[in-house]
Amino acid sequence: MTASSPRQSLTLCDSPAAAVALLEKLYQEQIDLVCSRFARYAKGDLAVDDTAQGVYPMISVEIPADQATETSNVASGRISDISRYSTTITQPKLYRRYLLDQLERINRVFTAKIHVGLSDTPIPLAFAIENAASDLDRVQKEALPRHFHTPNLIKTNDEIVDGGQIFLTDADNALSLFTAERVDYSLHRIRHYCATEPDHFQPFILFTNYQRYVDEFIEFGLEELQSGKAEMLVEPGNRITRRDGEPSRPQITKPPQMPAYHLVRGEGRPGVTLVNIGVGPSNAKTITDHLAVLRPHVWLMIGHCGALRRTQRLGDYVLAHAYLRDDNVLDDVLPPAIPLPTIAEVQLALTRAVQEETGIDHSQLKQHLRTGTVVTTGDRNWELRFGQIAKRLNQSRAIAIDMESATVAANGYRYRVPYGTLLCASDKPLHGEIKLPGMADAFYQERVGQHLAIGLRTIDLLAKEAEAGTLHSRKLRSFGEPLFR
Repeated sequence: MTASSPRQSLTLCDSPAAAVALLEKLYQEQIDLVCSRFARYAKGDLAVDDTAQGVYPMISVEIPADQATETSNVASGRISDISRYSTTITQPKLYRRYLLDQLERINRVFTAKIHVGLSDTPIPLAFAIENAASDLDRVQKEALPRHFHTPNLIKTNDEIVDGGQIFLTDADNALSLFTAERVDYSLHRIRHYCATEPDHFQPFILFTNYQRYVDEFIEFGLEELQSGKAEMLVEPGNRITRRDGEPSRPQITKPPQMPAYHLVRGEGRPGVTLVNIGVGPSNAKTITDHLAVLRPHVWLMIGHCGALRRTQRLGDYVLAHAYLRDDNVLDDVLPPAIPLPTIAEVQLALTRAVQEETGIDHSQLKQHLRTGTVVTTGDRNWELRFGQIAKRLNQSRAIAIDMESATVAANGYRYRVPYGTLLCASDKPLHGEIKLPGMADAFYQERVGQHLAIGLRTIDLLAKEAEAGTLHSRKLRSFGEPLFR
């Protein structure tokens, strides 16, 4: 949804820095207003003045008609005029670097006017104060909806993401893929599923489906700290280890559903987040739905797969060039007929990283790195119905099967986050090599460390692409696209 507010109440800002500073000021004032009202309410003042509700700040960008590149308004029969793009904003301090980057990019391309002010979208109490109702009595809890706004789930959606607001005729164009409420919703979900604060997440994300990758990542992170190449390692429960090697708190006893680990590096080296999404496309969709609001530069799936070709060997790598989406979890919002393009920069970086980390001669690389279609299924026991799906696998020319990769890629496509997949063949179920405990242990010991190293090396390469501005492919952008990436 786009933001709306009286145009005269907005302030013209003379620079992106001034705009972000004003957003931060207004947001804090509105949060303080909500907190103040709630404090009085908690003390028993049920006659709180309902007119003083905190609202989200908003930002609006105007672009002259002769510079506008949008065709959606013209296609709906309107005269080409000034293009206005607006959105509500939450937690501008968390997004400071992103907002500055996007506004500075807009200023380089257009003669833009940037306005900032207050929207008419209230800040829900749950998004302003976490666990606000925990210390209230039963009567106060029941009366809360009469005094404070609750999240508006009708307007908290992915309509912009999924192209539902291309031809707007009576409102500003969307400046961002996400409104403030949609962002707040996901920031709270991130805390729940990953057990770390959103501000610890790094702009380069690795997804895996096995705990052994986590163990390797922690070991790697501690080595980076010891050598002075990293600033801190953050584990679930916001357990922080810095260069002195002393964790800030004990490990949490109850791991979250999809634990996240963050390696924070110094200037000049990309920070990395690893998320163990577990097994299954539902988890893959859930976490990418939420991490997308952080606007990462890239996310990569590094996990295990079943190899489908007789010539493949256990431990060989699979680079997905296409996906057969048999998981069906995103079919309602992204029909399977929509192709998922590969991102050239990601594919090249993954290939180069494999060669550099394995030391395999280029002439021999294709024997150990197969490229082709990866099938993602929602059925862990798909082998039990092989007779039903054999023809489909054959027609797709698939070389591997897993339960997450196509879902991660599809949501990357939806949310305009560059994506890629590098899997490692851990079994060959169609050819009698089933993953049994003894064989699996030997495989894991040999391959997991190397596979993670390839993922990390890929991120080093992609960080250079991001800095040069060549990573965020136009393949992921539409003709009715918000100005913010």
